[in-house]
Amino acid sequence: MIEFKYDIKQGADIYRSISGPLLQSWIVSSKVPDDMLVRRSGRSGWRKAKDLKELIPFFEERRHKSLKVTQLPCKKRKIEKILIIDDERDLCMILSELLKRKGYNVSSVNTLRKALNLLGKEVPDMVILDLKLPDGDGMSMITKIKKISSQTIICVASAYGSEKNKSEALQLGAFSFIDKPFTAKDILSTINLVTQVGND
Repeated sequence: MIEFKYDIKQGADIYRSISGPLLQSWIVSSKVPDDMLVRRSGRSGWRKAKDLKELIPFFEERRHKSLKVTQLPCKKRKIEKILIIDDERDLCMILSELLKRKGYNVSSVNTLRKALNLLGKEVPDMVILDLKLPDGDGMSMITKIKKISSQTIICVASAYGSEKNKSEALQLGAFSFIDKPFTAKDILSTINLVTQVGND
């Protein structure tokens, strides 16, 4: 299959150069409604996502798995502070440096206990959350974070991306689920979609 990149249109807003695998994961996890307009970046006019031949199988997969429907945010969300919760210290360091270079205020912790301590002092705009942590299951953190701040965007990033885990994370309030190993583009594309970055 040809690896296309896509532009997504929601109302007057356009989100550019979303990678094919990322868009496919959004379709399967019900973040892209059937009538969402997309185009292959620089290669075609606007069409419904479900009408693009290469995307049809992912709508079928979503239908069979009956995942909870989660819509894309309708309003611009400003992201300044990001908290990474992951026990892989090298990953935290690399991702932190990447995001700091992009202008974000980034903190990272390696346990749930440290995450809760930090959340009690300062609420981030976005949390990048691993599921398997030394002192517990990151899935339980989704509800706790939402109770502290319902506006905080939660992006689960895990190597344990079973459909059960993805569905549960979305139902609990996560915005997205990214499979490990992921690329910098996967994280930045998610942030761009939340903040509605992309010029017409």
